[in-house]
Amino acid sequence: MPTLLSGVVSVILVNFRGASDTIEAIAHLGRLDWPADRLEIIVVENNSGDDSAERIVRAAPHVVLVKSKKNLGFAGGCNLGVQHSHGEYIGFLNNDAKPDLNWVTAALDRFAESLRVGAVASKVLDWNGELVDYIGSAMTWYGMGYKPWTGEAVPRNPQEPRDVLFGTGSAMFVRRAAFDELHGFDEQFFMFFEDVDFGWRLNLLGWRFAYEPRSIAYHKHHASMSAFGSHKETYLLERNALFALYKNMGEESLREVLPAAMALSIRRGVARGDLKSDSFDLRRSGSDTDTEESIPKATIAALYAIDQFTENLPGLRVSRERVQSTRVVSEARIWKLFGLADAPVYQDAKYLRGYENLVTTFSVTEPTASGTNVLIITGDPIGAKMAGPAIRAWNMATALASTGSVKLATLSGADRVDAPFDIVHVRAGDNKAFAPLEQWADVIIFQGHAMAVFEALRTTSKIVVVDIYDPMHLEQLEQGRELPEATWIKQVSDATDVLNEQLARGDFFLCASERQRHFYLGQLAALGRINPTNYADDPDLRRLIAVAPFGMTAEAPVHVRQVLKGLKPGIAIDDKVLLWGGGLYNWFDPKTLIRAVAIVSERHSNVRLFFQGTKHPHPGVPEMAIVAESRRLAAELGQLDRTVFFNDSWVDYSDRQNYLTEADAGVSTHFSHVETTFSFRTRILDYLWAELPMVVTEGDSFAELVEKERLGIVVQAADVGGLADALERILFDVEFVEIARENIRRVRSQFFWSETLRPLTDFMARPSHAPDRQTTSRAPGGPTNSAAMRRRQRPHGLRYDISLVLHHLKAGGPAVVVGKVRNRIGRRFSK
Repeated sequence: MPTLLSGVVSVILVNFRGASDTIEAIAHLGRLDWPADRLEIIVVENNSGDDSAERIVRAAPHVVLVKSKKNLGFAGGCNLGVQHSHGEYIGFLNNDAKPDLNWVTAALDRFAESLRVGAVASKVLDWNGELVDYIGSAMTWYGMGYKPWTGEAVPRNPQEPRDVLFGTGSAMFVRRAAFDELHGFDEQFFMFFEDVDFGWRLNLLGWRFAYEPRSIAYHKHHASMSAFGSHKETYLLERNALFALYKNMGEESLREVLPAAMALSIRRGVARGDLKSDSFDLRRSGSDTDTEESIPKATIAALYAIDQFTENLPGLRVSRERVQSTRVVSEARIWKLFGLADAPVYQDAKYLRGYENLVTTFSVTEPTASGTNVLIITGDPIGAKMAGPAIRAWNMATALASTGSVKLATLSGADRVDAPFDIVHVRAGDNKAFAPLEQWADVIIFQGHAMAVFEALRTTSKIVVVDIYDPMHLEQLEQGRELPEATWIKQVSDATDVLNEQLARGDFFLCASERQRHFYLGQLAALGRINPTNYADDPDLRRLIAVAPFGMTAEAPVHVRQVLKGLKPGIAIDDKVLLWGGGLYNWFDPKTLIRAVAIVSERHSNVRLFFQGTKHPHPGVPEMAIVAESRRLAAELGQLDRTVFFNDSWVDYSDRQNYLTEADAGVSTHFSHVETTFSFRTRILDYLWAELPMVVTEGDSFAELVEKERLGIVVQAADVGGLADALERILFDVEFVEIARENIRRVRSQFFWSETLRPLTDFMARPSHAPDRQTTSRAPGGPTNSAAMRRRQRPHGLRYDISLVLHHLKAGGPAVVVGKVRNRIGRRFSK
């Protein structure tokens, strides 16, 4: 296997008797706004049988030319090209296409947004940029992927990036790790729908296929198919649709659609044949005189496609078992990516009559939403800058999006961010806007004060999961300490009332540690929730309240750009940096830390402390008094902007890895009080993620972990001298630091999001009301049970027609809506 080169893009072009086009495409690749030393161009000469290879070598000696001994088709040709590539990312470009200058840059920007983006689909237009070739994908229930809007004018409305089921092989990118995991394109397809099958499999493995409209290519189409294609094309289309359907569709769905799909293939062949003049003549005896009858070749092609599907079933079964055994995404999520389809792809009257008969008899239809609808609510903003609650809600949404439909609602605003779920902003107290969300949901997961501000949440009969990882009433004991006594008492009392209402109503609770769980069990008992009904079938009460700590991504942080060392004035490239991750709040003790750093700096002149966040991203969270007090103390000690530095804002969530990877150690210091006892310092997880040895104050559950597993040093609260000694050791004792890093590498995997959220995903596999609430909630057969049994029903009626009008209006404007209406009327009058 070739050695992979980080940041390099390998572009694969497959040539078959099209040297002139290939040479032109190579020339356009040379004009990209992308560094030439990070671009590898590979041309697969697919046994054209002409002088293509010689012409390409003469015109472009810098490309890698791979000669195939036979025509491998598009799928095999692409796979062969990838085998000879070295790039971290693979670009596929039809040899009769030309890339826009920003084609690669825009795609790589999209990859950088998330490590789960496994492929990027480019926007593809005709050669002159006037008509659509690809601006998104759609899928029929019978296995035929297609590209909506193809051949129509480019929509005037700007398109938003989104996730799709598949991209077009004429211009798309794949992360090399994803391509290798999928073992490339399925060469059984030869050509047609191999990109559909590839995208379908990629999504099933949990990778995301992202459509990026800023990554643009232009396609000539001088070898495009006719309306129904040649008989060979008909055969491949029909056969490959069945291949893709059988391999990738879930068991229950496949049982419903496969018989109808095979019958519809025959009807499509007949419909195509009626439009053709060529046919096979047959002589039939059935009366006193012989009569002649003809069977269209298109019908024969469809029959042969089904025959070859049957012939290949043993191998297809092996492929299917591999795909289905490794899938991590539910059928509901895949159906959502199938897209909105208002009619069959083919519009012939005879075909439509057969289509109607099949979907009515077999109860198969265009896909609609299925599975469990999950609403997740956070009080924090969603965007580039996110604090702990938003980060936790985001990862819950990500974990559950693979098994159902998820909406993440924020009460504080949302930036446009890329996500495999819907993000909505609803203002606190806006009951009119919240009501439709509550009605849509089967399960509602929330944190913070959501129940106090939405009446529909207080009275809902849906399953309610309450995330109480942050003991808000204990937090208020510290946060309100400096307020007038009456205000402080009311603030703590209000927080307690809010939490008690949640504990009295919830069906399932999540907390951050075993300490917290024991604490909350006592509060639940005081509210009467620890009762015989809940205890009877679950004596440990893990189905009532479970531990789901804050987590971290499994992918190790990667340093992308310099942010501190050698860049920030006062911090040199070889300085030792102590990082305070997260924000500064009144219940922390940064003053003891600043005094300790001042002592250490007298022994070592290259020690620096950086506070990563001072201005919280939530607009409703004011800067706390401790921030100004800490600045003032650092200035009084002569350390401000010399050894102690404060970030004036908040580090972007996606940018924090650069700070972590430049730091030498992480620090977290706090006072000794009840808030500490039951707290869960999420910043410690970032230290584990970046393998940073750490110095922490004793008293919380993380301090126990650090001490037990030797991940760093635990110090007593407010001990300046002891803290100074610990900081010196964590920065300059090389042997101790290496042991700590080895221990962190051993421990950190238990805090990956896939592990910490397992109690939630396990519960969501069988969501149910708490036993003591089942008598006050909807009886079996209500929304929860019906969600699991919900069948796909054929879209129809006024509401569906209105949704289609809005869809087409948004995507293509009034002209497209008028055209669709005309087509609908024409089809009905042709029956």
